[in-house]
Amino acid sequence: MLLTKGFEVEMYTGTATGEVVGLSDRICQALPGFVREPDRRNVEYITPPLRRYEDLICALLQPRAQLRQFLCSLGPYTLLPGSTLALGGADHFERSDPDNPYHDYIERTYGTQVVTASIHINVGLPDTESIFRACRLLRVEAPLYLALSASSPFLDGQVTGSHSSRWQVFPKTPAQVPLFRDHAHYITWMQEQLALGTMQNVRHLWAAVRPNGPERPYHLNRAELRICDLVGDPVMILAITALIEARLLQLLADPEALDPLRGAFTPMELETLCDQNEQAAARHSLHATLIDWQKGRERVAQEWIEELLTEAWRIGQPQGFGCFLAPLQTLLKQGNEAQRWLQQVNQGSSPAQVYQQAIQELAFQEQAMLETLCQAVG
Repeated sequence: MLLTKGFEVEMYTGTATGEVVGLSDRICQALPGFVREPDRRNVEYITPPLRRYEDLICALLQPRAQLRQFLCSLGPYTLLPGSTLALGGADHFERSDPDNPYHDYIERTYGTQVVTASIHINVGLPDTESIFRACRLLRVEAPLYLALSASSPFLDGQVTGSHSSRWQVFPKTPAQVPLFRDHAHYITWMQEQLALGTMQNVRHLWAAVRPNGPERPYHLNRAELRICDLVGDPVMILAITALIEARLLQLLADPEALDPLRGAFTPMELETLCDQNEQAAARHSLHATLIDWQKGRERVAQEWIEELLTEAWRIGQPQGFGCFLAPLQTLLKQGNEAQRWLQQVNQGSSPAQVYQQAIQELAFQEQAMLETLCQAVG
């Protein structure tokens, strides 16, 4: 049986010229299902947990269509791709809820380092033991998913030198997060962090991967991958998710073979390896040189992904979701969004020109998908 999947999608609102405009307070008042971020220039929507990929594409597209319609009613506003304030605005914070003390803490402590957009991929698992196994495996392989999703090579109108400027600047909190052995370890560690003040509340765990559920840290039902930059294309979101699901189904079938804590590295060495690999992937994405947690040797992210993709086809085909992996082949040939944008810059376009074109392409792409869905339903 397929696992349940759900998404938390953060997006900037603004104009077709790439100016980011804060509208989340008005959006959340008018549209159910949308959630404020501390800065009003981006907004989040959350999809319900679903198993079928055909249902997931609708769950991703329909709220976005509703949001675009509302933005048009407010003025010449649209949705912006990417995961950073690409063309400007990183010099100031725009509070969405001035009376929220947690938001006050975030602004004072982190400033605009947290004003990023991303996609969080939640995967439901059958029990807490499986959740922590999944979190460990996703943690050591999270750089691969960042490499696929990188979409933030610009910040304040400049080329930063990183494919994911978001993950370069985002304040991972707390600074050191272990690979949790089990549920008891997680509960004890969380209680310690709250007592020390390194976390303000149970949500204040900003790592590449974390356990999630309705009553953290006690009642958990899913693993949440938080490292990915915003992927604008819903079909590509599903492709990355299908790769994750295939890997987790492989884990559930043979948990001992895919447990990083049973490998050659100590837990402390694994933490260091994860941090180094994440930084390498943030800078060079698919071209990054990473350390393989199983083999202990260097390998290029793209080659590692290609190997996992071959295994994913074998698992996904009999489960009925193999076809949803296909877009990854195109991505690996053409590059991720950050690489494609940088290629245009190398060919003579300015970051502003590249970004403005990407804004238009995202709107056209969504409209075409919606028309296809309507025809299929009709």
